[in-house]
Amino acid sequence: MRKAKPKKRYLLPDPKFSDTMVTKFVNSLMYDGKKSTAYSIFYDAVALVEKKTSESGLEVWKKALNNVSPQVEVRSRRVGGSTFQVPTEVRPDRKMALGMKWLINYARSRGEKTMTDKLAGEIISASKGEGAAVKKRDDVHRMAEANKAFSHFRF
Repeated sequence: MRKAKPKKRYLLPDPKFSDTMVTKFVNSLMYDGKKSTAYSIFYDAVALVEKKTSESGLEVWKKALNNVSPQVEVRSRRVGGSTFQVPTEVRPDRKMALGMKWLINYARSRGEKTMTDKLAGEIISASKGEGAAVKKRDDVHRMAEANKAFSHFRF
């Protein structure tokens, strides 16, 4: 029997947009507990997105996050000595977490000079449905599609 499920921790909304998703994103973006630096990177990136696209920066970011978040993923399941990649639907909280993680990781690996520029570039390209983070989502979906035959091994 498993232990009791841990209580869900709720985050405080961020100071500028009053959005808990922004706080979650900034927490993922943060290195070494430097939250104020992470906030400034995010806010500057959103401002840069707003300047480049002439749309609301937060809306573009949310659109990008939706474009990056996966609907299905594959999970390994061992059945009778062989391991199968079983496609499963992604829970909403995990969907957002994966989307944020991919957006940040692929922003970090971009070629621009500052993290603000990198993040802004990745947000803009993801909102258009292109970029490395969207490609990652497509790869995950393709993997799930390829292993659809094993979906009867669901957890």
